[in-house]
Amino acid sequence: MTDTAIQGIKVGDTATFEKTVSEQDIVAFARVTGDEQPLHLDDAYAAKTRFKRRIAHGMLSAGLISAALGIKLAPQSTVVYLSQSLRFLRPVYPGDTITARLEVTQLDTERGFVTCSTECTNQDGTTVLTGEATVLLDAKE
Repeated sequence: MTDTAIQGIKVGDTATFEKTVSEQDIVAFARVTGDEQPLHLDDAYAAKTRFKRRIAHGMLSAGLISAALGIKLAPQSTVVYLSQSLRFLRPVYPGDTITARLEVTQLDTERGFVTCSTECTNQDGTTVLTGEATVLLDAKE
């Protein structure tokens, strides 16, 4: 069932979250996830790849969408991810500033589901990933 709003969120609402991806972010992400492949951590190795230098983990950039959802779009709500599709289009390098943008495209008020188109761009305005997220919104206790 589609209706007008959930926890004050309506179709067409947008949110953004911006972060510069640091060397420390990449190292911490590798440690937390266990993804320590040399493309992310070893300059000499990465120089021999198609990217010619180290790149950030794709999921690190995707994680910024979570921040946009949780602290920007619906800070008054408890936000629980239900699904996220992702299409990685361009690499993200250490020092890039990534902006996660989302727009509410659909509501299911009966279940409290919010669906959003998602996109991350770098400091040059180049889209590095696109996708769609569906989250559950509940009131904070």
